[in-house]
Amino acid sequence: MKWYKKETVYQIYPRSFQDSNGDGIGDLQGIISRLDYLKSLGVGIIWLSPIYQSPMDDNGYDISDYQKIHPDYGTMKDFNELLKKVHEKGLKLVMDLVINHTSDEHPWFLEAKASKKSPKHDYYIWKDQPNNWTGFFGGKAWEYNPETKEYYLHLFSKKQPDLNWENPTLREEIKKMLRFWLDKGVDGFRCDVINLLSKTPGLPKGKPSIALCGHEHYINGPRIHEYLQELKRDVFNHYDCFTVGECVFLNPKQALTYIENEKELNMVFQFQHMAADNFFIKWFPIKYRPIRLKKALSRWQNEVNPTGWNTLYLENHDQPRSVSRFGSMKYHYESATALATLFLFQRGTPFIYEGQEIGMTNAPFTNLEDYQDVETHSIYHQFVKIFGHKGMMKKIMKMSRDHARTPMQWNSEENAGFTNGKPWLKVNPNYQTINVKQDETNEKSIQSFYKAILLLRKNHKALIMGDYQEYDEKNPHIFFYTRSHEGETFTIVGNLTSKPRKCPKVPLIENLILSNVKEHKQVLDPYEIRVYHKEK
Repeated sequence: MKWYKKETVYQIYPRSFQDSNGDGIGDLQGIISRLDYLKSLGVGIIWLSPIYQSPMDDNGYDISDYQKIHPDYGTMKDFNELLKKVHEKGLKLVMDLVINHTSDEHPWFLEAKASKKSPKHDYYIWKDQPNNWTGFFGGKAWEYNPETKEYYLHLFSKKQPDLNWENPTLREEIKKMLRFWLDKGVDGFRCDVINLLSKTPGLPKGKPSIALCGHEHYINGPRIHEYLQELKRDVFNHYDCFTVGECVFLNPKQALTYIENEKELNMVFQFQHMAADNFFIKWFPIKYRPIRLKKALSRWQNEVNPTGWNTLYLENHDQPRSVSRFGSMKYHYESATALATLFLFQRGTPFIYEGQEIGMTNAPFTNLEDYQDVETHSIYHQFVKIFGHKGMMKKIMKMSRDHARTPMQWNSEENAGFTNGKPWLKVNPNYQTINVKQDETNEKSIQSFYKAILLLRKNHKALIMGDYQEYDEKNPHIFFYTRSHEGETFTIVGNLTSKPRKCPKVPLIENLILSNVKEHKQVLDPYEIRVYHKEK
């Protein structure tokens, strides 16, 4: 069994994880100081969001130098020390890979925008007149460049120009950069918006749409599989590494074109279960219903396995906190542990986002000025005339990416133990009661429950490779499934609501080995979960 199927990934957003020098920004030395904590959780892989040189328009997803460390985070010496200590502790380290676009301050783009005659000009995508495409941050996807009297494509911020993957010289530059990190000993890459690399030749006008006009021309484009197969053949096949691709607006059938028998990527992030509380995109919220969540998760379990491998996640740096979305503050412990059980015991590689293991929540920031995220501000200005200030703030307080980016809550001391300076983003005020130290001193804690889940998964092949079978699929309140392998079966049943629900008849019961309540009745208490185990 490949190592990335056995292990659990812990995602670190370096800017918010741990500050070591008092400047209010998390850094590499801060991460080094917390490696024992990560090891104690039971995770095996650490994924770092971007730490490269960047103007920080999009907090590092706008890269100006792929082979330098941003000074906020430290130096290459610090990175080498981190990588060495990660490996010494038996852990793996995965980097974020952003190759759909660069920063507009990258030397390639500075040359490209200066003259049409520049060899780097064709590294990017240009039009004399813009088409009607819109981008992921709202608004037109084109920006005028006065030096060449053209428009360049940017599917995200105007400071993130899209790369032209049609150019073979550019592709060689990307491969060279990948080898630089893999030769250092990096264990793999999380590939940002990787299914956007290929655009329809000629850049035709898009079909009218209320959001993402033109997406049919830049999602899963005509040469995307050719490009990814080239990277795998020329680079990834030569290293013991793994790749997980972030793929937007992807269904299971499309996913298999990337991951079936790992022919291009080892696994992909998809977002269908992230639509359990919204319509199409997160800025169009609808009432959350548990059946939407479990239906999407089961669909991917049933349609991707056995020739593909799933990613299992509820949070990341782009998504609000799962307890705030799908759980309950009244039943904070119960809902956080129920959600953890639901997704961690399914088939695939689990991904835990920093702070998820203690049930961190959305921040109660009511002023737009409290938010730093470029997407949040862009969407606000794009739609404020339609929804008004109050309407937009309601959306932002529910869905801003900054909810995932508030500093890690280590203890109840000033700034939650994240920094002794002024934090770059405000700390969630509930750090006094929700923090790592409190969880570690409390036997009944969300963190200890996560540890128990990860230990069970690590010690039982049925929870890694076992078949997935859902029961009572149409029940709008209860999740209920089994994992079976070589005669061993785990049965997972739980209530995803804040009301007591009748417990379904559970087959294959032998031992109740894990639960988040003490007493078990014929009804499931709010957010109660039970895990049963049948021996071989």
